[in-house]
Amino acid sequence: MTDNSPAIFPAETITQQRTRSVGSAFGRTLEEGTVVALFGELGSGKTQFVKGVCEALGIDKSNVSSPTFTIVNEYEGCFPVYHLDLYRIKKQEEVFELGFVEYVESNGICLIEWPEIVENLLPLHTIGLHFRHVDRYRRRIERLGAALQKK
Repeated sequence: MTDNSPAIFPAETITQQRTRSVGSAFGRTLEEGTVVALFGELGSGKTQFVKGVCEALGIDKSNVSSPTFTIVNEYEGCFPVYHLDLYRIKKQEEVFELGFVEYVESNGICLIEWPEIVENLLPLHTIGLHFRHVDRYRRRIERLGAALQKK
């Protein structure tokens, strides 16, 4: 798997549109089978970033929403895209009922918000990104190292 994303990060954004643009640039670097873990606090831009990724993969961003209550949204673009939001998952066993292993082992693109509960289950090739508030308006998106250590 080729990873052309390091040149994109770190990135700072001040608008949702800019966050989507960074996501779109990143999305253009993805290949089938890529798993991306999106770490960060509430409101730090993860879902807007996912909208940009999806747009780059041929999915209308207006069809992309946070799967906080459904847990998984599936989209069809250049590749299948699986958008997981594990915020409401309390026990690791619950992810197996969702078909987590099938998603991360698929030929699609798997984007996981709130991946902390499954960090030890993520494939070695997982790309980790950390989103954080710099101040009231600015967000910073950084690429994590191979061990996915949160900053």
